[in-house]
Amino acid sequence: MAILKILASALLMALIASPVLAQTTPYPNKPIKLIVGFAPGGAADYVARNVGMALGQALGQSIIIENKPGAGSSIAAEQVAKSAPDGYTLLIASPSSISVNPALNPKLGYKASDFQPVSQLTSSPLVIAANPAIGITSVKELIARAKKNPGRLNYATSGNGSAPHLGGALFSQVADIKMTHIPFRGGSLAVQSVIAGDTQLTFGTPPSVLPMIQAGRLTGLGISSKERSSLAPGLPGMREAGLPEFVIDFWYGFFVPAGTPAPIVQKIFEATQTAMQQPNIKAALAREGTDVSLSSSPAQFSAFLAQDEKFWVNLVKSANVSVD
Repeated sequence: MAILKILASALLMALIASPVLAQTTPYPNKPIKLIVGFAPGGAADYVARNVGMALGQALGQSIIIENKPGAGSSIAAEQVAKSAPDGYTLLIASPSSISVNPALNPKLGYKASDFQPVSQLTSSPLVIAANPAIGITSVKELIARAKKNPGRLNYATSGNGSAPHLGGALFSQVADIKMTHIPFRGGSLAVQSVIAGDTQLTFGTPPSVLPMIQAGRLTGLGISSKERSSLAPGLPGMREAGLPEFVIDFWYGFFVPAGTPAPIVQKIFEATQTAMQQPNIKAALAREGTDVSLSSSPAQFSAFLAQDEKFWVNLVKSANVSVD
C-alpha cells in the first residue's frame, strides 16, 4: 500500500509538472519556416532572403525559406493560416494575400482573421517598365499608344490581385486607357516575359525590375510615387511624368497563424525590429528600391491593416478587377 501511495504521488507530481515544463520551454527551440507566396527572384523572395538570416540570428534559430507560388500568393497564405499557432511558421505577405484576395474571393480556404499581424517590413513604389523594342520611352508615350490601340498593349504582373496587377489597373483607370493584364506566378517570371518580348510592359516591384533597367534590358518609364525617389535613381515620379493622380505603393509584412501566443508574437516582433534595423539589411534593400518601414507594435500593424484594406478593396471594385 505504501508503494502504491508513493507511485500515485509521483504520478500526480508529474502531471502537475508537465504543463509547467511545456509552458517554460523556451521559444524558439527549433528552426522556423518562412513561407513566401511567390517564385524565387521576386520582391517578396528578395526581402525574405535578406531578412531571414538576420532574423534567425536575432531569434537564435535557423530561418528556412520556402517558396509556395500560385493563386496570387493565396496558396502560401492558406498553408500558414492552417499551420499550428506556435511561432514556427511565418508568412511574408503583401496586400494581395492578406487584404484583397480574402475580402473579394469567398472561395478561398482562409480569411484575414486567420492571421495575427506581427510587423510591417518594407514599403516600395511600383516601377513602370517596357520592352525596349516597342519604342515607348515615357509615360506620356505609353498613354498615347494605349489610347490609339485600346487593349492591344499588355502588361505582365506577379499574379491576379497582386499589387502590380492593381497598380496597372489603377494606372489604366486614371489614364482612361485599356490594357490587357497577363498574370504570372511571380514577379521575376513576369519581368522575364517582358524582356523576352512575350509581353510588353510591367508594373513591377523594384527588386524585380531595377536591375534589368540598369542593364539596359528594360526601359524604365517612371515610378508610382508622386515625386522622384532615391530608391529608383533616374526615373521620374508621376508628377513629372504627367500623371500626378497615379500614386500607389505596396508593403510586405510578417504574419503568423491566429492564436499564436502573445509572448511569441512579441518575441518575433522584437527580433524583426533588430534584424530590419541592421545597416547592411537597410542598404541591401535600398539598392533594390525598397525602404525599411517598420510597425511600432503588432497592434499598430493591425490598425494599419484595417485602414489599408479599404484602399485596396475599393480599388478592385472601382477598377472592376477580377482576382479569382
